Amino acid sequence: MVGFRFQVGGDWITYLEHIDAVTGMSLQEALTQGDPAYSLLNWLAAETGLWIYFTNTVCAALFTWGLLVFCRAQPRPWLALVVAVPYLVTVVAMGYTRQGTAIGLAMLGLVALSERKTLRFVVFVVLAATFHKSAVILMPLAILAGTKRRIWTLAWVCVASVLFYGLMLENSVETLKFGYLEQQYQSQGAAIRVAMNAVPAALFLWYRRKFEMPQADRTFWTWMSFAALGFVILLLVSPSSTAVDRLALYWIPLQLYVLSRLPNAIGNPTGQNKQWVYAVVAYSAAVLFVWLFFAQTAFAWLPYQFYPFVWMFQ
Repeated sequence: MVGFRFQVGGDWITYLEHIDAVTGMSLQEALTQGDPAYSLLNWLAAETGLWIYFTNTVCAALFTWGLLVFCRAQPRPWLALVVAVPYLVTVVAMGYTRQGTAIGLAMLGLVALSERKTLRFVVFVVLAATFHKSAVILMPLAILAGTKRRIWTLAWVCVASVLFYGLMLENSVETLKFGYLEQQYQSQGAAIRVAMNAVPAALFLWYRRKFEMPQADRTFWTWMSFAALGFVILLLVSPSSTAVDRLALYWIPLQLYVLSRLPNAIGNPTGQNKQWVYAVVAYSAAVLFVWLFFAQTAFAWLPYQFYPFVWMFQ
């Protein structure tokens, strides 16, 4: 559904242009055109003639891998998946291909971090940044993992961050600064999307003693919740709501984590808590309804078109 979409998403034409840009280039030239992993997929798509469907399907597979691993790590995997569908799957994965892939890989990293596998987390964040450089914002989270060797973790994460900055980000900083901050780009609906992270963040902080989890995880998601609330303040003072909006996307997993656990936190810890499960499902349905009917960009998803069907009925 994500990988074989046809003319779906606000940046559909832009992504076609990315493939056109690397057509006829050598691999070395293509890798300099942007985020290296995404450029590699575009080059392969052009060389094989599989075009945008190859790029989108590989990106969708990586995103889905991360999403399902993250959902399965929750006590109610299906509820976490329900929370993901209205915005993370429908809007982000189908609309922001590069960043959606980066978020999928980042979710693999978050699961590794919960298992105290810090090196694996860093590897997944680096892979995520090869699809969208902004994923590097997640690198410092390794320090909050609750490992016993925190000083050692701090040291090598700092070294990894500096090396990563030098290899991948240094040449892009001025472009990002000009594109987002100096041009003061604005995103319609940024406040709503930031609020969608802030609400579960506030709920987690209010009920955090009732969420059953290891203390290290509680500490980690407490800091994640404070950061999600910090984006609200950042949105008020930043000259570019687009910059804040794009960074806040990496906090969407907080919605899945908190809302899928909320029924047991505010209800019976060992019960089914059907009424609270239905409430989360109803909230998720409302999010999708409001976006489809009122978002200014929803027209780019309507009608949803699926490539095999489009090809069959042309």
